[in-house]
Amino acid sequence: MLLPARMAVLNYLSSVENADVNEIMEAMRPLYGKERQFTKDAYLDHVMSLEANGLCSLIRYELDDKEELSLRFAINDDGRAAVEKYVPAKYRNK
Repeated sequence: MLLPARMAVLNYLSSVENADVNEIMEAMRPLYGKERQFTKDAYLDHVMSLEANGLCSLIRYELDDKEELSLRFAINDDGRAAVEKYVPAKYRNK
């Protein structure tokens, strides 16, 4: 059984200082990469929804090497609390 993708994104953010959507997708690819919803738009929606719900924060934006906008997100204390409360220990990223 896998975590719902949005919760998996929050769980991943709990294990890194910050990440952009491309980095998040690379980390999720082994488990979620074959799903139809595994698209950049869907994962951008996941992380922006987490931000809108106060579980992570947009910390920086810049143009990447391909001249595309890169939004960097970091988990906050409320997000960490949600991971501790809702993600079973066997799924938590350390």
